[in-house]
Amino acid sequence: MQTASTNIGERMGRSQEPSDSKRGPVIGCHLCNKSIRDISWLLNIPRSTVSGIITKWKQLGTTATQPPSGRPRHMTGRGQRMLKRTVRRSQ
Repeated sequence: MQTASTNIGERMGRSQEPSDSKRGPVIGCHLCNKSIRDISWLLNIPRSTVSGIITKWKQLGTTATQPPSGRPRHMTGRGQRMLKRTVRRSQ
């Protein structure tokens, strides 16, 4: 029988970010002067994730997910109309 897991590292893929409800406790522990190692151990989150959350919070002042920069992915994906180029052969 399997139980629901609360470990972020097990449930999150490499490209996913933790939700806002998971970031709040990290910032709370940081404000209580806990070390990154202690926060990681207490919340069972990788140290790199804890460090990234704290760094973004210090830089941006918020824990909300920011939109990605650059061109949207849907513009470059398959199924879109592809531009064709004509190649002329010199005779």
